[in-house]
Amino acid sequence: MAARRQHDWWPYLAPYGIFLILVELGARVPPDVVWVVRALRVLLPGFLVFYFARTGRYPELAGYRPGAAGLAADVAAGVGIAALWMGPYLLFPGLSRPDVSEGFDPSAIYGPGREALGYAVRFLGFAVVTPFVEELFVRSFLHRLADVVDTHMDFRKLPVGQYTRRGFVATVVWFTLTHVMWEWPVALVAGVLFNLWLYRRGHIGSVIVAHAAANAAIWLAVVLGPDSWRIFL
Repeated sequence: MAARRQHDWWPYLAPYGIFLILVELGARVPPDVVWVVRALRVLLPGFLVFYFARTGRYPELAGYRPGAAGLAADVAAGVGIAALWMGPYLLFPGLSRPDVSEGFDPSAIYGPGREALGYAVRFLGFAVVTPFVEELFVRSFLHRLADVVDTHMDFRKLPVGQYTRRGFVATVVWFTLTHVMWEWPVALVAGVLFNLWLYRRGHIGSVIVAHAAANAAIWLAVVLGPDSWRIFL
C-alpha cells in the first residue's frame, strides 16, 4: 500500500486511460452497441473522478472560491476559446476538416427519435466529465510530472499552476496530439491559452470551469447551428 501511495498516479491515470480505451473501443464495436460504449465513456471516467475526489485524492480541487467576478472571468475565457476553436473553420471554409457525415449523429448512435437523449449524454460527457478528466490529467498531473520524471521527487510536492518550460511544452504538445489531426492548429492555440489561464488564475478549478464553458459553448452552437457544425462534437 505504501508503495502505491508514494506517487499516487492512479487518480489521474485511471479516468483518463479508461476514457481513451473506450474511445478506441467505440470505433471498433458493431454499430448497434456503439451507444453502450458512448454511455460508458461518460459514466466510468465520471465515476472514477467522483470517487477519487470524495476520498481526497485531488487536493488541488480544494479552495476554488472565485467569487462572482472570477467565475464570470473563467466562463468568459472558455467561451472565447470556443470561438477560437470553431471560428477559423467557419470563417475559412477551405481549411481542412472532415465532411459532415463524420460528425456527431445522435440518431445513428441512439436510434431515430432519441436525438435529445444523444445530445444530453454528449453534453454530460463533453462539458461535465471531460473537463475534469482532461484538466486533472494534463494540467495538474502531466504538467508537474514532466518536471520530476527524471528524479525521485514526488510530483505532488510541486504547486499546481506554476510555470515551467518543460511542463508547458509537454502539456501543449500532449493536448494537441490527443485531438484529431484536423483540429491540431486550434488545439495548439487552445492548449497554450488554457495553460496561460492556469498561470494567471493559479487554481486548476479555474481551468476546469473555462474548459467546461468552452465545451458547453461548442455543444450549444452545434445544437442550434446547421448540420455541418456537428463535426465539432
